[in-house]
Amino acid sequence: MKNRPIYPFTAIVGQEKMKLALMLNVVNPGLSGVLIRGEKGTAKSTAVRALADILPEISVFADDPYQLDPVEELESYHAICKLIAGTRREILPEVVTRKVRVVELPVGATEDRVVGTLDLEHALKAGEKRIEPGILAQAHRNILYVDEVNLLDDHVVDVLLDSAAMGVNTIEREGVSFSHPARFTLVGTMNPEEGELRPQLLDRFGLCVNIEGIQTAEERVAIMERRAAFDLDPEGFAQRWREESRALADQLLTARSLYPKVEIQRELLFEIATTCLEVGVDGHRGDIIMLKTAKTLAALDGRDTVTSTDISTSAELVLPHRVRRQPLMEIADNVQALRERALSGK
Repeated sequence: MKNRPIYPFTAIVGQEKMKLALMLNVVNPGLSGVLIRGEKGTAKSTAVRALADILPEISVFADDPYQLDPVEELESYHAICKLIAGTRREILPEVVTRKVRVVELPVGATEDRVVGTLDLEHALKAGEKRIEPGILAQAHRNILYVDEVNLLDDHVVDVLLDSAAMGVNTIEREGVSFSHPARFTLVGTMNPEEGELRPQLLDRFGLCVNIEGIQTAEERVAIMERRAAFDLDPEGFAQRWREESRALADQLLTARSLYPKVEIQRELLFEIATTCLEVGVDGHRGDIIMLKTAKTLAALDGRDTVTSTDISTSAELVLPHRVRRQPLMEIADNVQALRERALSGK
């Protein structure tokens, strides 16, 4: 049975800030993910699945639960095989290609389900210790989508954010310590009406965007028309957007290659530091993520040099959820207004 086409990313109406934040994290997973805050029915999950659909396919070993790259992570593969089987695997399995997946994290997921654990049944039957990989193994080189992240246990969220920042997951159970690569694009969504994340966890998300339903009649009509056309003829609708989707995929791939070459002048580093100081950001994570985001924005635009505009755009994505707030205050959505308020002393 042929899979139904996925609604094209380039056909999504509005929500430009959300789409930009997602693209930036795909280009540079080192941004530590994006938190999307907003009401339901605003294309959050649609955008995530649509973006994954246009990304280049990845190569993996057949039946490898850790999704390791057969070329760049071959040594990691041998190390895992040696730990599990006690010997280096000389005959490698077949290499296959597949699409990037969206791995969803259930709200009730436990730490063992996320991180991985010992296979107790195998230990009892065979007398051998064997690691049972968790969701973080499935998420490697894919997109990890966490809906209602604010309803997860804080400790589980902390584990997710640690792996997103470090690119490694470590399982420590019953005297066994085992690490494997876990580099993924983290996307968390939440409805603020159902409760907030603690500030310490909010700060760990690289980017944050607040979204709401589109407020212009013309764009709302466009949403209805495009959705109706997609439901009527999914393949035909996807075909009409194929060129735009292919162009975006090429842009993302080019940006990934360009990012390591992007440079930033020292005076712009002072602009980043000054902005963080003016809006009252604690710690230095905001400064570092702003730098990474500005460089990623430049790469996405096909440039190898950061501009002041990149700094301003990155501030709108990186700083609002990091600003010191009084209890019950909403997360800000306009960094420029915060800077003006701070400078005026109000």
